[in-house]
Amino acid sequence: MQNSAPLILASSSPRRLALLCQVGVIPERIVVPEVDEMPLARELPRAYVLRIAEAKATAIAAREGTGAAYVLAADTVVACGRRILGKATDVAAAERCLRLLSGRRHRVYTGVAVSAPDRRRAARVVMTMVRFKRLGEPEIAAYLASGEWRDKAGGYAIQGRAEAFIPAINGSWSNVVGLPLATTLDLLRGLGWRPEP
Repeated sequence: MQNSAPLILASSSPRRLALLCQVGVIPERIVVPEVDEMPLARELPRAYVLRIAEAKATAIAAREGTGAAYVLAADTVVACGRRILGKATDVAAAERCLRLLSGRRHRVYTGVAVSAPDRRRAARVVMTMVRFKRLGEPEIAAYLASGEWRDKAGGYAIQGRAEAFIPAINGSWSNVVGLPLATTLDLLRGLGWRPEP
């Protein structure tokens, strides 16, 4: 059965697009939402990612108009306790993240939100527990020099060199990359989206 409406990915993340393509979901368009992503005072990580994902989906759905498309949006953060570690924008921020995560467990939260053409909506938060080994100074220096940390929540990419730092995870691996695939597909199908044959 062919969809009557296209799928729009409301994200600038190449990792989310790659994950979707990996399971045969090819968005017809990618539209980058303009949403204020500043956490609210005392906002917890789970509430934060849900709010931002829903805001992204709502913004693009409103711009597209009723009946136009399915809109998929997501937001991912690394949380150390109640502290939200956003995207590392410079080497100093990445180093702070790595030193904070070294030798500890942390949580990765992703909020996923879908808006259907008829304006029905669904959203969910997925959490994965990640354990970092204790990092030595040469490992930290080499990872920072790699530049892989750029624009990554918590200053690392599990799908890259940082996987060597992670002896164990509990939960969805794709969630740590930026999009929990099983949950995402469940939300899309629940609102009537079907892949093209």
